Amino acid sequence: MGLDAKTLLNKLKNEHSLTLDEYRYLLEHRDRESMEIAAGYAKAFQNQYYGNQVYIRGLVEFTNYCRNNCLYCGIRRDNQNCQRYRLNKQEIVDCANDGYDMGFRTIVLQGGEDFAYSDDDICDIIRSIRSAHEDLVVTLSIGERSRESYRRYYDAGARRYLLRHETASPELYAKLHPAELSWEHRMNCLKDLKEIGYQVGAGFMVESPGQTMRDLAMDLKFVEEFKPDMCGIGPFITHQDTPFANEPSGTLETTLFCLSLIRIIYPMVLLPATTALGTIHPRGREMGIMAGANVVMPNLSPASVRKKYALYDNKICTGEEAAECLECLKRRMESIRYRIVTDPGNRAGL
Repeated sequence: MGLDAKTLLNKLKNEHSLTLDEYRYLLEHRDRESMEIAAGYAKAFQNQYYGNQVYIRGLVEFTNYCRNNCLYCGIRRDNQNCQRYRLNKQEIVDCANDGYDMGFRTIVLQGGEDFAYSDDDICDIIRSIRSAHEDLVVTLSIGERSRESYRRYYDAGARRYLLRHETASPELYAKLHPAELSWEHRMNCLKDLKEIGYQVGAGFMVESPGQTMRDLAMDLKFVEEFKPDMCGIGPFITHQDTPFANEPSGTLETTLFCLSLIRIIYPMVLLPATTALGTIHPRGREMGIMAGANVVMPNLSPASVRKKYALYDNKICTGEEAAECLECLKRRMESIRYRIVTDPGNRAGL
């Protein structure tokens, strides 16, 4: 019997699992009808576990220095045109305090792999934020560190860690990253984080250079098997100062379809409608929510540095209005009958 998209989507809805070839078939035969069916199933699961609630995370991009040289990234080590910055401890804590006053109960400290901040520094920052606000959840997104470092951050009070795996294909990983970076090491870091007790966020780029539908199917299978607490995906978007400057960017349609599929695969997952989605379409984040996402991450970084944290070209929300547009974001969500909520927003079931 031949494969059929409707049948496969119904199977996925009931079993939350497909074979690699079945995921690949869905991706290769995506059309408007299959997207609508998938979004309908995704929204049903979204409503079952989260209702119409959209969680907010305050993003503090505290350094754009990075020791790595990933081929797709605007803050890669060899980009001489990047205007580098580092926030000091007080500036980071002030951002967290401002976010708390605005209603944020989750703060995401994100940066390049910048070892100018020692483990002691990171732990001190975490403790300072937590001592001021016991109900504020601290999330880290600072790349690959040792298991010992991850343990120290956890002991200091961090409870979530975002580490996008970028791709579940070792071969594609090698094409996107310099030789000193290892797909196996990335996967080991994710396992370490989960074993320590973090709520773990993984994620991948959609339609990155050289990515096949089989590669993308591998990402969906990885989500099914690893079950990250959060999965941040977004379209690949070019940056003019990288080796991939002339490659085509990923599409809105494939990204939205993947969001719906991830919600069906793991209904309880926390699923952001990313800034990248909002960058490639004016209503991209709203469309992401309608496809099954339930998290948005406004920027709390000082206005003076927001434009400098440019992972890709034309990134939205880099001006004075970024975090201050929270009211605007609330209205945007209300326009599609969703509502922003300010509690920490744990994954359903925790």
